[in-house]
Amino acid sequence: MWIDRLITALLVVVGAVNLLPAVVAVAPSRINTAYGVSVDGADSADLTVLLRHRAVLLGLVGIGLLCAAFIPSLRVPAMIAGAASMGTFLLFAYATPALNSATMRVGRIDIAAIALLATAAVLIWRKNA
Repeated sequence: MWIDRLITALLVVVGAVNLLPAVVAVAPSRINTAYGVSVDGADSADLTVLLRHRAVLLGLVGIGLLCAAFIPSLRVPAMIAGAASMGTFLLFAYATPALNSATMRVGRIDIAAIALLATAAVLIWRKNA
């Protein structure tokens, strides 16, 4: 059915959006490109560890969403985790003045991904109604 394929596609896209930043976990040299922040200088080791840990957590959310794309029983919990992750980032980002353009780009991407999750949620709800 086309609704199932659309739900799967939406979850794959949102899963990929969450999985892509996981590159930072294994390639910390990409931190500046991803977030527009320098990890050179004092306290850089702490910031690097925190951002790499964030990357791992985003990767886990992404993997969960990708699995949920193909395993319907995982959809609701994975979508809740994804929405909570991206929603809290947006809450923190938009409550913090003077963020750099790279961080705001992440926020815009998360807004789009949440819209895709919401679309998937409505489709799932309609399908099960």
